[in-house]
Amino acid sequence: MASGVVGSAFAQVVHAGTVAAIKVGPPPPLSGGLPGTDNSDEARDFDLPLKNRFYLQPLPPAEAAVRAKESAQDILNLKPLIDKKQWPYVMNDLRLRASYLRYDLKTVISSKTTKEEKKDLKDLTGKLFATLDGLDHAAKIKSPTEAEKYYGETKTVLGDVLAKLG
Repeated sequence: MASGVVGSAFAQVVHAGTVAAIKVGPPPPLSGGLPGTDNSDEARDFDLPLKNRFYLQPLPPAEAAVRAKESAQDILNLKPLIDKKQWPYVMNDLRLRASYLRYDLKTVISSKTTKEEKKDLKDLTGKLFATLDGLDHAAKIKSPTEAEKYYGETKTVLGDVLAKLG
């Protein structure tokens, strides 16, 4: 009985104080995230439509060409991982960079005005992704000789594609 009286007296003391307002400031500044996003929390921002939250956003052709060049450089930087035979890292990084590269190359190709330019770039892009598929398969089966072969082919075809991009 005594504990009940003490408990209710304590509750009255706790609730008797005035309630102070909690000041909430503005949201934190954008902190970056994946390439093509403004904010690392963009996927959790329920005010944005799903298409903006979970998909790579289209860029103008000039910016897409710049990002394609960055992706190409990242693919060329896989050589140390291939030499160390770190196959899971090679596969994951290659697939990530190739997806950005494919998306941006499609944007650049669609912006070309003449059919001849489009056809040349499409042919080179098809050849590039065939060599990238070979490199991915070599990493999947953990074959250093095949990986070296396809890396060399990828390097030359990437150079040709980047030369066409300008």
